[in-house]
Amino acid sequence: MRRLFPVTDQTVPTPSGGSPLGAADEGGGAARDREWSLDELADAYAYPEPGPGSSPGSGSGGRRPWLRANMVSTLDGAAQHEGRSQPISTAADMRIFGTLRGLADVVVVGAETVRQEGYRPARARAEFARRREAAGQGPAPAVAVVTAGLGLDFSLPLFTSPLVPTLILTGAAAPSDRVAAAERAGARVVIAGDGTGVEPDRAVRALAGLGHTRLLTEGGPRLLGQFVAAGVLDELCLTLSPMLSAGDAQRIAGGPSLAVPRRFALASLLEEEGFLFARYRRP
Repeated sequence: MRRLFPVTDQTVPTPSGGSPLGAADEGGGAARDREWSLDELADAYAYPEPGPGSSPGSGSGGRRPWLRANMVSTLDGAAQHEGRSQPISTAADMRIFGTLRGLADVVVVGAETVRQEGYRPARARAEFARRREAAGQGPAPAVAVVTAGLGLDFSLPLFTSPLVPTLILTGAAAPSDRVAAAERAGARVVIAGDGTGVEPDRAVRALAGLGHTRLLTEGGPRLLGQFVAAGVLDELCLTLSPMLSAGDAQRIAGGPSLAVPRRFALASLLEEEGFLFARYRRP
């Protein structure tokens, strides 16, 4: 893996056309192409530290909630192949996927993605234990499932054997029998909307109220589209896969279009074996 942006004196090619051997870039990775360690990736993808304007009401320790999304897309815009993201991913993408989970307080995901991808509970990983302890985090992130009807199988490991209790984000008018079933399964139901559905801004505030301010969403496209439309997405981590799939697969974000497209700023860009790993932040 090598860093393409931001450009530093270590990432500028030498007169011979190569990168300075052994030179380290700002993320701790050498300018030449090599596999980065998980610790180097964690430094490169660290959440922003609380700024001087943070207040106790912002969240845990005065930290403002920061919502980042992690998605993968082919060159022709497909976010999935045959309903799953794995076929368009790669080993480096999965290392970053694991790193982003290792840094997060909570992983926010839509119910359809839970069903399609066969979601399991997040696990504790020794590589992130010291970093999480220093940040005041538990051993693993919670998983928060966004659902209106709670049409979920509560006998799955996501609900029966999580290291951290799974959260259900739903609306006040959600079916009471399904809410009861979720609670019997050990999930914590969090109301984040007045109707049956979830209001994205209320979901972010509700999670921050529980002390979860380092937020990560892995989609799916409809949920990401709702976060984008509500203006609550702070960062997009996008893997551009050097593949073409054609077909009618979903894009990374769905739902109604915005009246005016929102522009994000490129924060960093990594590359490995033709895959591009970009981070875009809201200005």
